[in-house]
Amino acid sequence: MRPRGPWAAGPAALLLLAGVLASDALLSARGRKKVVHVMEGDSGAVVVQTAPGKVVTHRGGTIILPCRYHYDMSAHDPAEIRLKWTKVTKPMAFVDVFVALGKARRAFGSYRGRTALQEDGFGDASLIIRNVTLQDYGRYECEVTNELEDDTGMVKLDLEGVIFPYHPRLGRYTLNFHEAQQACLEQDGILASHDQLHQAWLEGMDWCNAGWLEDGSVQYPISRPREECGRKDTPVGVRNYGYRHKESEHYDAFCFTSNLNGKVYFLKTYRKLSYAEAVQACKNNGAAVAKVGQLYAAWKIQLLDRCEAGWLEDGSIRYPIVNPRARCGGREPGVRNLGFPDKKYKLFGVYCFKKAGEAAPEKALGGGHPNRV
Repeated sequence: MRPRGPWAAGPAALLLLAGVLASDALLSARGRKKVVHVMEGDSGAVVVQTAPGKVVTHRGGTIILPCRYHYDMSAHDPAEIRLKWTKVTKPMAFVDVFVALGKARRAFGSYRGRTALQEDGFGDASLIIRNVTLQDYGRYECEVTNELEDDTGMVKLDLEGVIFPYHPRLGRYTLNFHEAQQACLEQDGILASHDQLHQAWLEGMDWCNAGWLEDGSVQYPISRPREECGRKDTPVGVRNYGYRHKESEHYDAFCFTSNLNGKVYFLKTYRKLSYAEAVQACKNNGAAVAKVGQLYAAWKIQLLDRCEAGWLEDGSIRYPIVNPRARCGGREPGVRNLGFPDKKYKLFGVYCFKKAGEAAPEKALGGGHPNRV
């Protein structure tokens, strides 16, 4: 039993049954609510019928983390029950999310204003999270306490999205762990988890450079082993260097991002642009130069397909290919990377990002003046 905070309550018997294993009681972004089925067994114990799994949503969505409990109502006052949700940040490390005791409610940190109990009848401790963020990804613990006894269940919140490998202009293997975290944040992402990288590998991801993950390990996915990459004649899989020194060792980063609250588009212009001109052109169009994570999300989720290279916010040149064709970036779908050219003298197009609710992109710009089309 973990030490409890000041909301802890004191003695009686309680059985917690967390519908924590699957997408039951899930409120999807489309507004559909799936049901947690509960039935009484011969012993009087509640049995939650649910398949193993996880609840899944996307950035900006609304989700319900399912959790139900049962105990003898005739013996104990429901007002004595404390419900507590925490997020597991690392083994034996927790962050408070939400606490309820009787009619009192309290949310913590970034969860303030976004969380509430579902309260769908007695015994429902399910937690609603609105406007889900990338940082909400992970495992949550539902703890129900009545005096001295408690029980807990675990829910995994997963996000739909895409992993992208990243290194800065300085080159490969230049980021320590903390710099990798910051690099992902600056490109509209977070460091990916092992589970996310493993899923990307199952979907065919093959990347020859090792990168930091959110737990401090360094890994890379290999789908086609070759001598210079994972060694020829070795099994496919996610290669793992283990947990590395977060300050002194340097690698790339594997970042994760999810749905966009807006749109990435290639800005048509009269001519190619320097980096500074690209920044101004997007600004004149009511937008900003797209970040790497935004381009990956547009490619993966919005199916952006464009055979024209353009500037991104970090100074790299990339373009997204959904349908590979001749003379357009090779045989596989993906986001092509042409590196980090000279910002002043090299000229390219530009990918802009415009937030949802703002004016639609203009068809073309050039040097700050609309193009006649």
